[in-house]
Amino acid sequence: MYSIPHLDLPPLGHAAGTVQLPGSKSISNRLLLLAGLSEGTTTLVDLLDSDDTRVMLAALRTLGCAIVQDGRFTRITGFAGRPAVASAELFLGNAGTAMRPLTAALAVLATQQGGAAYTLGGVKRMHERPIGDLVDALRGLGCTVDCLGTEGYPPLRVAGGTLDLAAPVKVRGDVSSQFLTALLLALPLAATDRAVTIEVVGELISKPYIEITLNLLARFGIAVERQGWERFVIPAGSRYVTPGEVHVEGDASSASYFIALGAIAGVDAPVRIEGVGAASIQGDIRFKEAAEAMGAVVHAEPNALEIRRGAWPLKAIDLDCNHIPDAAMTLAVMALYADGPSTLRNIASWRVKETDRIAAMACELRKLGATVEEGEDFLRVEPLARFQPAAIHTYDDHRMAMCLSLAAFNRLNPAGDGERAVPVRILDPKCVAKTFPDYFEALFSVVEARAADIPVITIDGPTASGKGTLSASVAAGLGWHTLDSGSLYRVTALAARRAGVSADDEQGLAATARAMQLRFEGVRVLLAGEDVSDELRDEAVGMMASRISAWPAVRAALYDLQCGFRQLPGLVADGRDMGTVIFPDAGLKIFLTATAAARAERRLNQLIAKGISASLDDLRADLEARDERDRTRETAPLRPAEDALRLDNSQLGIEASVQQVVAWWNARQPFDAP
Repeated sequence: MYSIPHLDLPPLGHAAGTVQLPGSKSISNRLLLLAGLSEGTTTLVDLLDSDDTRVMLAALRTLGCAIVQDGRFTRITGFAGRPAVASAELFLGNAGTAMRPLTAALAVLATQQGGAAYTLGGVKRMHERPIGDLVDALRGLGCTVDCLGTEGYPPLRVAGGTLDLAAPVKVRGDVSSQFLTALLLALPLAATDRAVTIEVVGELISKPYIEITLNLLARFGIAVERQGWERFVIPAGSRYVTPGEVHVEGDASSASYFIALGAIAGVDAPVRIEGVGAASIQGDIRFKEAAEAMGAVVHAEPNALEIRRGAWPLKAIDLDCNHIPDAAMTLAVMALYADGPSTLRNIASWRVKETDRIAAMACELRKLGATVEEGEDFLRVEPLARFQPAAIHTYDDHRMAMCLSLAAFNRLNPAGDGERAVPVRILDPKCVAKTFPDYFEALFSVVEARAADIPVITIDGPTASGKGTLSASVAAGLGWHTLDSGSLYRVTALAARRAGVSADDEQGLAATARAMQLRFEGVRVLLAGEDVSDELRDEAVGMMASRISAWPAVRAALYDLQCGFRQLPGLVADGRDMGTVIFPDAGLKIFLTATAAARAERRLNQLIAKGISASLDDLRADLEARDERDRTRETAPLRPAEDALRLDNSQLGIEASVQQVVAWWNARQPFDAP
């Protein structure tokens, strides 16, 4: 997951490969609550690991569930309708799938336990999301529910009451289906002696989510009688019975981004999505029908989908999206690549989600240059001939981040000029943790980009100038990969020493370099799977690395390897010739100019920390000798690129150095400051 202020997406190209979806959020949190309310132990396989499920798990632990997580398996021993505590304060973040059903369940349970009281709250946005319709229904049932802030909104306190089950429980259905789901999950706790009837007032939206709820209730022994979409009867004698083991299917809403990806960029081969397919119980699986209407070619298996581009440009649509409310957001971005205006209708529920998604989507699409018309329950989007670079505000809404990432495929825009492709900046990319923490990693694993489009920052400089530390820190701040070219030569030297190859054997050294199995993991360097990071700091290895780096055959052997580190979403490369030889087209080139005295002192401190004694004068003399050797070698001598910015970090700490490099980089980008 990219826990950084922003993630820059360069113009992206074709896509192909396989994506394994995380578990469904809607199914995961329903199953967690059902398991918690049941007697016995339920094993959930492939439960979603996200912000929303973590707050639900924490709440269930507080209420007395024993929970053991072991890889793909989550084992929950429920409290069988009898919480271990009579009072608790539960923090539920911005998880509507936790807040709504827990409120209903605890309100009912509080009526069955004398003196019980539970408080439920979350983040600021959760306290702005309406819950009044559920509160009204629970109060009508006889539960005591107090709004602790604004009436009709969390935080809430539920505390006892007397249930009146004689009349049907009424709940509005035209704002959020989660209110009905909450009652369906909670009221079996009260239907021990008599049936309980729920009546929906107004038209029920998002019916597929109710189908998920009914399906899962049946697995736990509750056979709800549905009379149309207006009346639901929970039978007398209801009791939650664990089914033992339940597999959590992949998230169909999350599949929408990769279905769209295949429709836009699956040119030479399909994008395969595993974890959800034709056998899914989720309504959002019908997003594939909308994608097909726009021209996608979809092959559906029971638990997988394969999508490739069909019509291009995509076909404009006019669609009632009430049956796919979350996934429909993806259609708004697909519309940018269509052959005419597209209209998404019956999406009023967008306004009461993690943010007002109609307003947010309209705002961010306009930043890209689109013409957008928004109404109370619709959105009309015209295709784009030319995209504008934009910093996308995500509103702490996971779906905004994932949907708008598809705007980065504007190099493929059928109505535009591919040479005018632009990057897209996603602000607060970590918001995807709500449902799909590894979304961007999954995206990068199946897409390609032109090498020239993948951004590179080079940081060159003399020995011991702090290149590696600075590069790693800059890369961490941008979410990019790193290349420590000095380590490449040190690894070659180490491998040669182990193999008995002389520093004077140019061809033998080149063969050694080509045969290396090398991998970087942050600051760790792995040679044939062995962590050799500490050995690379050996002075003898460093001396040999400096000597062998002058051999043209060695440099040629390592050239392609170094270029291969240019991977999405970007690269920070450090060394002595990164900006002059390896990446002469880098978007930003830095040359460190730390003095030999400052570098010698740093090296001395490093050696002292390892318990190694050394002379400051000797270290300085050695560094100056290396500098001279690097400056005067015939192949790629140490010198700044003509367009490099010089950074003297002799007296500058790492944090200040990082801030300077990142500031220089951001100043060159086409975005407004985040």
